[in-house]
Amino acid sequence: MKKFLIIRFSSIGDIVLTTPMIRCIKTQFNCELHFLTKKEFSSILINNPYIDKLFAYDNNLKQLVNQLKAENYDYIIDLHNNIRSHLIKFRLFKPYTCVRKLNFLKWLIVNFKINLLPKVHIVDRYFDAAKKLNIANDNAGLDYFISKTDEIDIKTLPESHQCQYIAFVIGAKHFTKQIPINLLIEICKQITKPIILLGDKQDEEKGNFIHKEIGQNIYNACGKYSLNQSAFLIKNADKVVTADTGLMHIAAAFNKKTISLWGNTIPAFGMYPYMPKNTSNSVIFENNNLKCRPCSKLGYQQCPKKHFNCMNQLNVIEIINIINND
Repeated sequence: MKKFLIIRFSSIGDIVLTTPMIRCIKTQFNCELHFLTKKEFSSILINNPYIDKLFAYDNNLKQLVNQLKAENYDYIIDLHNNIRSHLIKFRLFKPYTCVRKLNFLKWLIVNFKINLLPKVHIVDRYFDAAKKLNIANDNAGLDYFISKTDEIDIKTLPESHQCQYIAFVIGAKHFTKQIPINLLIEICKQITKPIILLGDKQDEEKGNFIHKEIGQNIYNACGKYSLNQSAFLIKNADKVVTADTGLMHIAAAFNKKTISLWGNTIPAFGMYPYMPKNTSNSVIFENNNLKCRPCSKLGYQQCPKKHFNCMNQLNVIEIINIINND
């Protein structure tokens, strides 16, 4: 039996986007499959039935390398391609392949607006990285597995939110990926169904403000639930409204109708919602009339131009119509 190791350290969305590769390796090979990620993201994969062993990096590189050496892998698939993953591959001294990064091409479009990016989703680039192994993409999309212990009793939600609701993701790591609060309020005021706001503890105050402005149609779940519990709320939502975040990819894993609002980043980077058999479930809103966009491949804590028009000039009427349209 062959033994494979996949490496992807971070972050939420990037790890979720590796799940087609995980599934296809496990189902197409008689193999034992291990995965290495950062400890803080291990909950994303802890319930994945295609992974035989999950390693969590927690600044314990020497100890980790010794553990990985003992596994005696046949092949390593590096889907991160950074200094740390290169060091691990060097220490293990096993055959490997790694995903090709597009850092230079992203730099070109960010700084000079020259778009030479391939029109290929990163999931397909992951498969290109492992083409030596003849792994075929089954086009079944992303996976996300939730344990029974992470399922929320729907009856603990407000009675008005126990049936159909809209999951609205208001958090994001970088400010220039976040939907501005004025836009959040404008959209939420005109959504006809109950709304559950999702985000982490840092988004709780923002969620409370939105609730105060709009009223009982809003349930602020920010900071109340773990990542997997938030994923459960997404799984049971009627639709999901989100910026370019990890929860966007979790929504895609459940094939939810996903309305994504894009700020400084662009879908052309190849990390838009991946639903190959349900492409109509992804509706993307972006402002393509700005010379300053994209301004970063990741994001900033404030708009470099001070206007944040990539978000502020999105067509609110069209967004609301898509959300309210059954």
